[in-house]
Amino acid sequence: MIGIFDFVGAVGLFGLRVIGSVFRIPFELEQIWRHIGEAGVRSLALVLSAGLALGVVMTLHTRGALVMFGATAMIPKLQSLGFFVEIGPLVAALLVAGRVGAGNGAVLADMRATEQIDAIEALSMDSFKFLVVPRVVACVIALPLLTVFMDFCGILGGYLSEYTLSHISLHLYLTRAFQGMQWSNFVPPTLKALVFGFIIGTISCFFGYTTNEGAEGVGRAATSSVVVSSLLIILADVILVKIIFLTFPGSAT
Repeated sequence: MIGIFDFVGAVGLFGLRVIGSVFRIPFELEQIWRHIGEAGVRSLALVLSAGLALGVVMTLHTRGALVMFGATAMIPKLQSLGFFVEIGPLVAALLVAGRVGAGNGAVLADMRATEQIDAIEALSMDSFKFLVVPRVVACVIALPLLTVFMDFCGILGGYLSEYTLSHISLHLYLTRAFQGMQWSNFVPPTLKALVFGFIIGTISCFFGYTTNEGAEGVGRAATSSVVVSSLLIILADVILVKIIFLTFPGSAT
């Protein structure tokens, strides 16, 4: 228990340090832009393919149940609500945690093991500001955008699946999908991705930046980054869903 509390405290202080450093100059905009490309652009293909596949599978499952009740017209609405409210933010975060989180942890741990971080500090540069903050900010910016791409790609996958079975038109499908859709069904769940991005960036950078196990710690930092980030994302999702339902009651329907 002491070890758990010590870890939670260390991560909490690390996260607060990140938040405090974001608003200090220099802002390292070039590094932030580069890591947005690493976290966002290079993860786009993975997110789009996952969204398309999940859209197809989800339509097949829901159609099999709704056909028995003659409610196939509800398939587009269930597809859009499912992706916008829950599937898009959560799955995108878990995919990014696996790809970007492991990369951040491994790169920073390798830099620590090879004393590159010490060399940066020897040049009178703030290694934390230069290496950690841009990665966290990039995750916070990139993940909501990836979530939006996954949402619409999931709807596209659902339409392609439904079209092969019922030959529904795209206009009718989109009309049914967004009929009655409110901003509270889209904006709050998408903003969850900001929290998920902060978790991924902070946890992965924490394990990589603070490792002191030499070369052996590189693999361990990458693995721990993915596992802990995924667990905290799931836990945060449960808490944030409850907060969203209390703050925006209309988002549950």
